[in-house]
Amino acid sequence: MKPELYKIYKEKVVPALKTELALDNIMRVPKIEKVVINVGYGRNTKDKAFIERVERTLTLISGQRPIHNKAKKSISNFKIREGMEIGVSVTLRGAKMYEFLYKLINLTFPRVRDFRGIDLKSFDGKGNYTIGFKEQLAFPEISGESADNTHGLQLIINTTAGNDKAGYALLSQIGFPFRKK
Repeated sequence: MKPELYKIYKEKVVPALKTELALDNIMRVPKIEKVVINVGYGRNTKDKAFIERVERTLTLISGQRPIHNKAKKSISNFKIREGMEIGVSVTLRGAKMYEFLYKLINLTFPRVRDFRGIDLKSFDGKGNYTIGFKEQLAFPEISGESADNTHGLQLIINTTAGNDKAGYALLSQIGFPFRKK
């Protein structure tokens, strides 16, 4: 069974984007390739309990076990050595990605305190979008009692759109609540 957001994308978003972007071929319509959820440990790199809580949180949010990211270079000012674990991330694709985005749009954004829409400035120039959350409590899977320490997380939505205009059109048609200009 296909996720609800995928059905919406195929039935409504693709024809609308084809006319809005004046595309001649349906295969040129931008789509979402993957969603990456990333959490850096910050100064808690040696705190095993914190790392386990972050792992548990990401597993609950995404439904997938996260991988540990290692430092590529040593940075003495941050006390980071090459090969040291500095964060965890999860990459979602396919059905899990569409289910996650559906929950993000319909459940998570309304739960964010003082939410007025997401910023248009977070596009990277190639149609990809980045969202930062200051605390993980906005996600419905995380209850306030179970969260000992709050931590931030970053969401990267990777699209096949070649520019920010096409990326904005795709995400706004799907239902992302952008701030009014």
